[in-house]
Amino acid sequence: MEETISLKELLETLKKRLLLIVSITVIAGLVSGIISFYVLTPIYQASTQILVNQAKSDQAVYNPGEVQTNLQLINTYNVIITSPAILDIVSNELDLDLTASQLKEKITVGSEKDSQVVNLSVQDPDAKVAAQIANKTAEVFKKEISKIMKVDNVSILAKADVSENPSPIKPRPLLNIAIAIVVGLMAGVGLAFLLEYFNNTIKNEQDIEKILDLPILGVIATIEDQKLEELKLKAARNKTVRGETLGS
Repeated sequence: MEETISLKELLETLKKRLLLIVSITVIAGLVSGIISFYVLTPIYQASTQILVNQAKSDQAVYNPGEVQTNLQLINTYNVIITSPAILDIVSNELDLDLTASQLKEKITVGSEKDSQVVNLSVQDPDAKVAAQIANKTAEVFKKEISKIMKVDNVSILAKADVSENPSPIKPRPLLNIAIAIVVGLMAGVGLAFLLEYFNNTIKNEQDIEKILDLPILGVIATIEDQKLEELKLKAARNKTVRGETLGS
């Protein structure tokens, strides 16, 4: 029985604070939408792929040891790609007003497990600039790696390009709005229960019974002014009717 009463009280609290909950949810969604569409800068991404292939050798026979060596070198290549030795050249050749460390923040380098393919991704507010940085970084790396490590086993598999109508990878307005609505709903419900918890006013006779632990003997009902006037008019009519009856 206790659980049923508790659940009923919870539902009554939600019903009483429904306007507050809905308002917070709607406001959260609107604020998120405005920020996502009009405040945050769209970020575009361009990617290219670099193949660390089998090192050139005079042997015509396939040597698995050379492939394994290339796989082990990929981590080293990933570090070199984002090093000042590469990015300073990229910045100079593209006339970017960026240092190597600033350019590095735009670049993500990774590779699949046991794969000789390195994925190079660049994020920038301008889709064309992102593609230019990705392609130039791959070109400079292919050229400079032979000088840095005395090897010639790097090929560019795919160049980054820009579609006619590129879509930004972030922000994602619809996703942000959905998250904001959920968070706003949770915040509204939490605030509703918090206000109810701190509300110490006595609202009905059940609260008096609960606080004083005494039975209720009687209740004085509240009568609205309009209803009171109606009762007075009705009483006056009844009095008049009784007077006329007695007079006759």
